[in-house]
Amino acid sequence: MRGILLLVTGSMLASCANVPPLPERSASKQREYEQLLAGKVAGPPLSCLPTYRQNDMVVIDERTIAFRDGSRRVYVNNMQGGCPNLGGAYTLVTKSYGSAELCRGDIGQVVDLQSHFAVGSCVFGDFIPYTKTGA
Repeated sequence: MRGILLLVTGSMLASCANVPPLPERSASKQREYEQLLAGKVAGPPLSCLPTYRQNDMVVIDERTIAFRDGSRRVYVNNMQGGCPNLGGAYTLVTKSYGSAELCRGDIGQVVDLQSHFAVGSCVFGDFIPYTKTGA
């Protein structure tokens, strides 16, 4: 019995060690992220994006996506577990089922724009609203 417990524990630890780390954000993407949030204050996390407009999505890196809502508000989503291959020749495609909202737990597919094949998928986290302060 003890041997089985050690075997299970060892295999669990080994499976955790094989997960590659997410790539670091480039300096230009960090500047873009900072510009999106400049002069804005974070609000409480939201489960769903109230107004989802696909054309206003900005990919910061494989784990961070921002949705612009005019010039006064930006919603930032930190993808659960990251979103490998996102950016460049790949784009994020989402589907709504019964609602026009994009919500925490929804799955997006990363699609190659040339071949139209899915090359990955990812899960949305909470949406953090950043709103411009003052007048």
